[in-house]
Amino acid sequence: MAEAPELVAIGKIEKPFGIRGELRVRSLSDVPGRFEALERVTLVAPSGRALDTMVNRVREHGDSYVLAFEALTTPEDAAEFRGGLIKIPRDQTPPLPAGQYYECDLVGMQVRSEQGQQLGILEQVLETGSNHVFVVRAGKRELLLPATRQVVAAVDVQGRSMTVRLVKGMLDDWDR
Repeated sequence: MAEAPELVAIGKIEKPFGIRGELRVRSLSDVPGRFEALERVTLVAPSGRALDTMVNRVREHGDSYVLAFEALTTPEDAAEFRGGLIKIPRDQTPPLPAGQYYECDLVGMQVRSEQGQQLGILEQVLETGSNHVFVVRAGKRELLLPATRQVVAAVDVQGRSMTVRLVKGMLDDWDR
């Protein structure tokens, strides 16, 4: 029996759209034309349920996309996937230049300082005008780190960890 391919997230499902089971999706991909070229995807609900389906239609909608799927035909079908992910097999993703990473490879990593202090889990990557920002959480504490070479010292994708160089004042509110 063949092993299932590793899947990578390329979109975050925001909510159902319309009355035909469509979904509004925010792209997690920097690959131009990524959504327009989709044929088959795996939808992963927040519950963990995965559904392989054909993509029937894709259209841009503001800063997101609206997708129609063969397996979803009603708003009730689509509602189960609100907050979920759209995934494709890793072998359908192009390789990246050295020092660049897919967001799906970074989210969930353990983040620690160069001094070895555990800072938390990288939970989200925010897009800003100048550079991305990593949202790192430890319990109720949240740390926002610029995704720059000056701050990110090392990334170990296989080991699921990131080492960061803290700038003076970055943790001033950390213990409050």
